[in-house]
Amino acid sequence: MVETGIALAVAAIPEGLPIVATLALARGMWRMARRNALVNRLAAVETLGATTLIFTDKTGTLTENRMTARDLWLPTGRYRVRGEDLDPSGAFLRQQADAAEAVPSTAAAPDPPLTSLLEAGVLCNNASLGGGEGSSLETIGDPLEIALLTLGRRADIERHELLKAAPEVREEAFDRTTQMMATFHRHGEALRVAVKGAPERVIEASSEELTHAGRQALSSEQREVWLERNRQMAADGLRVLALAERRAGTADEDPYRSLTFLGLVGLHDPPRDEVRGALEACARAGVRVVMVTGDHAATATAIARAVGLAGEGEAEALVGKDLPDLATASEEERRALRRCSIFARVEPAQKLDLIALHQQAGEIVAMTGDGVNDAPALRKADIGIAMGLRGTQVAQEAADMVLRDDAFGSIVVAIEQGRVIFGNIRRFVYYLLSCNVSEILIVAAATMLQAPLPILPLQILFLNLVTDVFPALALAFGEGDATEMEQPPRDPAEPILARRHWLGIAGFGVLIALCVLAALFVALHRFGFSDERAVTVSFLTLALAQLWHVFSTRDRGTHPFFNQVTRNPWVWGALLLCVGLLVVAVHVPFLAGVLGVASPGRRGWSTAFGLSLIPWVAGLIARGRPAGKPEPRSEPQGTSSTPSGGRQ
Repeated sequence: MVETGIALAVAAIPEGLPIVATLALARGMWRMARRNALVNRLAAVETLGATTLIFTDKTGTLTENRMTARDLWLPTGRYRVRGEDLDPSGAFLRQQADAAEAVPSTAAAPDPPLTSLLEAGVLCNNASLGGGEGSSLETIGDPLEIALLTLGRRADIERHELLKAAPEVREEAFDRTTQMMATFHRHGEALRVAVKGAPERVIEASSEELTHAGRQALSSEQREVWLERNRQMAADGLRVLALAERRAGTADEDPYRSLTFLGLVGLHDPPRDEVRGALEACARAGVRVVMVTGDHAATATAIARAVGLAGEGEAEALVGKDLPDLATASEEERRALRRCSIFARVEPAQKLDLIALHQQAGEIVAMTGDGVNDAPALRKADIGIAMGLRGTQVAQEAADMVLRDDAFGSIVVAIEQGRVIFGNIRRFVYYLLSCNVSEILIVAAATMLQAPLPILPLQILFLNLVTDVFPALALAFGEGDATEMEQPPRDPAEPILARRHWLGIAGFGVLIALCVLAALFVALHRFGFSDERAVTVSFLTLALAQLWHVFSTRDRGTHPFFNQVTRNPWVWGALLLCVGLLVVAVHVPFLAGVLGVASPGRRGWSTAFGLSLIPWVAGLIARGRPAGKPEPRSEPQGTSSTPSGGRQ
């Protein structure tokens, strides 16, 4: 009874399960890191596989975050800017101010209003542009501000020279509420204030505009004209920035009062080449992508169409100020918000509301962010994704994952790896539990039949720690197949082992147990083996049956001989290693004495090998051959409900 109790206790505990599970998740983190996705929390690796919705920023994620000033629109006229990236040899081409199609004329030297605009962009700036005499040796800073410095350099305007003549005395940092930034500079007896920000806010704060005749009053009609010009530039896919200035008596004055409007700067940020393919992969995988940006609605819509996120006939972006209060919104308004794929000029608090809205509808939400204000949304999302290149430390610490390259394609790769890892976890848990159930049934059946134990406690421990662990690790290291992103997301409410898996565990456990008991019976009563040799035959039958069982862990509907298990080289290596360990354990006297086994001879090996194949063959017959594609692991996400904001 003591021996039986120990054997049952050892058989009931899958000793290798914590080891394999930890290594599977850790290796998944390592593989994601190689693809520029750093995972902060181990559990997030698995949750990625259930993601159904991605809230993504535009700048730097869908685009390259490589700004180049292309279009200037001043009260005195419009300019096209020639030159790429940091090339200082660009030129300014004056355009017909209000023509339907811009017609280039001669290259013109910057006039005074244009000089004022360029100087404001260079002064209201925290970046450093390398390569110039007297300036920094390295280019550092936000790409938008670097583009403004490059624009100034093309007109021979250098920041370090301006600061010598007009040293900075105060900075009003960019604020999400005002959507503007300002710097104060000592200019003779007065202070020169340079302002840049969102065109709508700068135009609203301006009372004058700078023309060749000097400062002229900015009427409400002229404000509408500038807003329309802003929309025209944004519709071309440009990120539009407004520049203004004012004179101040002291550094304590409000920088955003009575501004003199200088003009608009249109910056081109090219879409990433790989984004269109990544979005198509998301569509095939049943993962919806929604753009949430602080840029102008027309800019967001143009970029969304350029990368394939929205078609030509689809609705324009929803602007943050037009979003309804979700606390009082009707169900129809909520459904309309859930259908929208582009949100522009969105505040951080509104991101929280949008995440909660979709989570209440049963979505598993991944959210990208880079700023300090994005930290609450990154926390609330099921998967918070921070930017590694331009993201703040606060955002990176709040997120579950950090993208080293800020690329949307890395998110899609991470989701694919999350699916692979979850499939691997399910596969090796299924394998280990099947093996342990078979061991429990063997010991229990032998005890009830008053037969010798077909397998001893140390033999069970040997199987659990050696021959079970290596195949399970091999399953954990599987790399999936090409169909991972062809299936809908799994239901996050579904457990690792569903009802069909438990039925499979019970069925294979019974089959393996019957084969082991049959081997013991044949060895004792047909061959007349001693108890030690008979137990060796049953031990080998169990060990080999468990090894072959690794091939029964393939997904339902996959080919019996060409699937993610048979294509895994680690599986074949683990099988060779374990068979070798079994041979050593049986034929090396010292180990044989410890385990209580003896050489079974040719008949014993043949019996063990033949009976051990029966469960695998039965599994092949029961599962059959696939008729087409592998069946999905779960139904797509619909209206199932999960707790709002709940982390998986």
